Amino acid sequence: MSTAGKVIKCKAAVLWEANKPLSIEEVEVAPPKEHEVRVKIMATGICRSDDHVITGALVMPFPIILGHEAAGVVESVGQGVTSVKPGDKVIPLFVPQCGECKTCLNTKGNLCSKTDLATGAGLMPDGTTRFTCKGKAIYHFIGTSTFTEYTVLHESAVAKIDSAAPLEKVCLIGCGFSTGYGAALQTAKVEPGSTCAVFGLGGVGLSVVMGCKAAGAARIIAVDINSDKFAKARELGATDCINPKDFNKPIQEVLMEMTGGGVDYSFEVIGRTDTMTAALACCQCNYGVSVIVGVPPAAQNITFDPMLLFTGRSWKGSVFGGWKSKDAVPKLVADYMKKKFVLDPLITHTLPLTKINEGFDLLRTGKSIRSVLTF
Repeated sequence: MSTAGKVIKCKAAVLWEANKPLSIEEVEVAPPKEHEVRVKIMATGICRSDDHVITGALVMPFPIILGHEAAGVVESVGQGVTSVKPGDKVIPLFVPQCGECKTCLNTKGNLCSKTDLATGAGLMPDGTTRFTCKGKAIYHFIGTSTFTEYTVLHESAVAKIDSAAPLEKVCLIGCGFSTGYGAALQTAKVEPGSTCAVFGLGGVGLSVVMGCKAAGAARIIAVDINSDKFAKARELGATDCINPKDFNKPIQEVLMEMTGGGVDYSFEVIGRTDTMTAALACCQCNYGVSVIVGVPPAAQNITFDPMLLFTGRSWKGSVFGGWKSKDAVPKLVADYMKKKFVLDPLITHTLPLTKINEGFDLLRTGKSIRSVLTF
C-alpha cells in the first residue's frame, strides 16, 4: 500500500525544551511539497552538535526533532524532483547544494546560502514545517531532522548514493567523517611530510587524523584531556598522543618544543575558545595554518594577540570539511566502498532509536566515539 501523498504517522525523538531528555513520540510527517523528498531514515549518528542544541550552546527553536548525520531510502518525492526517485538510497545534507547561489557557483565555496545553519529558523526553505506532534508544529533541525523514522528534505539537501552501501556505516559521511577528513584534505590541504596537531579526539577529530594520514603527514600529534581516546587515535594514524593535564605549562608551549617551532597544521575539533587560541598559537609562526572545525559556543568571543597573525599564520574555519555536499557525498561513499578509508573504528555503539538518551549519555561521559541509532 503506497504512502505517497499521505501523512505518515511514525516514531520520532522530540526535544520539547532545553536540558531535558528527548522524548519518543508519535509524530505526523506531511507529504513532500514541490522540490522536496520524504525519506525513511535507516540509520542516524549522534553528533556533539545535536547535544549542543540540548544544552543551549547552539541556539535553535523548540520543540524540535534533532539529528543531521544519517542515511535512508526515498519514500516519495514532491513535484519537480529530478535527482532522486522512490527506493533510492540517500544521505541528508545539512549543508545543501542549490547550485545557484554565490557560494555554490564559486569553486572555493561550499556553505550554500540555503543552509539553516546560520539563521537557525528551524523551518523548510518555504518557511513552514512538515512535522506535527500532539497538535503542535515541530521545528526542523538544519534542514535535516533525522531522529525520526521519516523526514522531509529539500531536494538540494539530499544526495543519492550507491545502492549497495551499508547505511549503518555510511551515515557518518553525512557529518562526522566528512567534516574531519575534509578539514585536513580540503580546507587545510595538508601536505606530505608535514606535521599536524589535532585537538579533540571524538568522531570528527579522529576523522581529521585519518585525513592527515591520507594526505601523507609525517607526524600527527593528537591532543585530548581524555587519555582513553589515545589507543584509537594511534590505530587511525596518530604518531604522538598528549594530554594537556600531564603538563604544568600551556599546551601550545609543549607543542612548540616538541616540534622545534610549531606544527605546519593544527585543528581545533572541540568547540572551545581557549583551545581555538591554543591551536592557533601552536602552529608555526610564519606559515602555520590553524583550522577551526568545532562548532563555536553561542555568544562567546575570542581575545588573542594579533601578533600571532601578523607574523604570517593563517586562521581558517571549515564547515562540512569544505566539501560541496551533493557533489562530494556520493564520491565519498564510492571511496568507502573501494576501501579507501574505514568507518568501523569510529562506530563504538549501535542502539535502537528508543535508547537515544543512553546514546547521548555515552557521548557526554566520553565512553563513545559514535553511537549509531538504527530503525
